[in-house]
Amino acid sequence: MRRLRFLLRPGWLVLAVVVAGFAFMCFYVLAPWQLGKNTSTEHRNQLIAESVEAEPVSLESLIPGSAPNPDDEWRRVTATGSYVQNSDILVRLRSIGSEPAYEVLTPLQLTDGRAILVNRGYVRPVQGTQAPPVGPPPAGQVTLDGRIRKSEGTVAGKDPITENGLRQVYFIDAGQIGDFIGIDLLDAYVQLEPDQPGGLGTIPLPQLDAGPYLSYGLQWLAFGIMAPLGLAYFVRAELRERRKEKVAAGGTSPASAPVPAPKKTPFTRAKPADSAPRTAAEAKMADRYGKSR
Repeated sequence: MRRLRFLLRPGWLVLAVVVAGFAFMCFYVLAPWQLGKNTSTEHRNQLIAESVEAEPVSLESLIPGSAPNPDDEWRRVTATGSYVQNSDILVRLRSIGSEPAYEVLTPLQLTDGRAILVNRGYVRPVQGTQAPPVGPPPAGQVTLDGRIRKSEGTVAGKDPITENGLRQVYFIDAGQIGDFIGIDLLDAYVQLEPDQPGGLGTIPLPQLDAGPYLSYGLQWLAFGIMAPLGLAYFVRAELRERRKEKVAAGGTSPASAPVPAPKKTPFTRAKPADSAPRTAAEAKMADRYGKSR
């Protein structure tokens, strides 16, 4: 364990905390978020595909209470009643066909006395983002074909507003809109099919494509696995470098190492002990050619 003491240094501790936090986010936040979106998108696509083959049903029979069954979303319905005049609401920040739009909501008073929002379709803004005037819905009793939709919910701080005399909201939420206009509404709305009384630009159905959510979720899982493996790789590399430094520090310097004596072989000529001193010329020749003269 002494070899791993360097992991207690601040730099390594910070790196370990970052890696652990990133892996936690990948496994428990980011991957579940994307995989959950994939599951909800597949469920939505299944409901839409089933609704195409199913016959329309009356709204009153589909919603006997105050809200529809979640599995009944996108069901084709027929609703009979009268539009509540002078009660239009615009939904801000919408995009239809990759272009900005306002969706138009109008309450419909049903024949059984209850009221439900009807999404009449969309209109395009004018002069940048300014909401255009919206034509009123027809008066009197009408029968509409549409699809049942759930309320979208709200976000804190996104309250309804009145701008240029037009009531506007950020979400299609029956509870919030009912409080805003003073009408008790069913917790759902009807999205009109084409060519209906009071209809505007038809909102297309979503594409039956699961999207990239599954691959994104798997990618986050892979990142969560790779992060600890990367940390382990750096720890191993640090241990290897420290081992090399220790070996280098414990060895003998080549400059101070003794030079071994040359080995004697049967072919080595011994220098005569009593050889006579060489003259200057002989010494010069020996130095040039490396041998005794």
